Amino acid sequence: MEVRPGYKQTEAGVIPADWNAIPIGRFCTCYSGGTPSTSNPRYYGGNIAWITSSDLNIGRITEVRGRITEEGLANSATKLVNKGTLLLALYGATAGVCAITEIQAAINQAVLAIVTRDCAKDFLFHFLTFRKDQYIKTYTQGGQPNFSGELVKSFVVFLPPFSEQQAIATALSDVDALLDGLDRLIAKKRDLKQAAMQQLLTGQTRLPGFHGEWEVKRLDQFAPLQRGFDLPTSQIQRGAYPVVYSNGVQNHHAKFMVKAPGVVTGRSGTIGNVHFVTVDFWPHNTALWVTDFKRNDPKFVFYFLTSVGLERFGTGSGVPTLNRNDVHEFRVRVPSSSAEQTAIAAVLSDMDAELAALEARRDKTRDLKQAMMQELLTG
Repeated sequence: MEVRPGYKQTEAGVIPADWNAIPIGRFCTCYSGGTPSTSNPRYYGGNIAWITSSDLNIGRITEVRGRITEEGLANSATKLVNKGTLLLALYGATAGVCAITEIQAAINQAVLAIVTRDCAKDFLFHFLTFRKDQYIKTYTQGGQPNFSGELVKSFVVFLPPFSEQQAIATALSDVDALLDGLDRLIAKKRDLKQAAMQQLLTGQTRLPGFHGEWEVKRLDQFAPLQRGFDLPTSQIQRGAYPVVYSNGVQNHHAKFMVKAPGVVTGRSGTIGNVHFVTVDFWPHNTALWVTDFKRNDPKFVFYFLTSVGLERFGTGSGVPTLNRNDVHEFRVRVPSSSAEQTAIAAVLSDMDAELAALEARRDKTRDLKQAMMQELLTG
């Protein structure tokens, strides 16, 4: 294969001419830790942070739950790592996951510390994260992957000049910071929505212009439920109408049974999982659907049923079932005015729309980061 000008062929692939393809063991010192005996309570609950492989999922480690004592450190194979050390998970579901610790801590045997020499630590963190799946595919054989320290030392890394490593790491870290900020903002907005639901759907907070007592009704007077329907054939007939199962829309059918809008909740399997359906649909027999909105706003009914926690009414051993008669006995307190219901639903819908926009922006940013990694970390 012809290599274009400015690039060179290596055993690990084509890279820029001024880059090098080098095994980790040639420019890093690697060591793993250990676990103090769990049968000795004196080894645990001390002041030393203790990192296990599951802690690496957060990327930047600022706090962990695990704690060991000085005695546990002295009487085990665990080792201390300094703040700023790059860590890699060796075993199981987290194998290949990397993190940088922002705290001094001890590590267990499933965590490999990687101390870099003549390499930007953040660059190596991004490179190993980018190549994780490739390393698993290359060096492990089916099932849950397991690495060893010696195997990790053989991982080949593409290393540009140091100044370029720093520039690449800065660009990718900036995107990570943006993603982290979006994640925190989304979590905050979700908490605000949850608080708003608690206040608005119970009448603790009233919107301007609405007064008067709310009504107490049986649930079947407010949102009567009916079991969904079997499909007319065992073979799904593809069509325009969604089939709503207990866990949401799975496929589409050529016919519909219910006119939109609709509110559907799981009856068996994923019980209490409430869906708002905006098009004509087919409620499956694993679900319950609201048959009559009477004087009630459908979107308000959706939010209200979401807040009730219908899963607590599930009965039966094994796979629980939501019996509509049990749910119908439940007493609810709701606004007597459909206008107030509509106003409450509008507030919550606006919050949902804002959350959806933020989540779409986060997903787009993740895609952008993936594209940047593909371009920057391969040269």
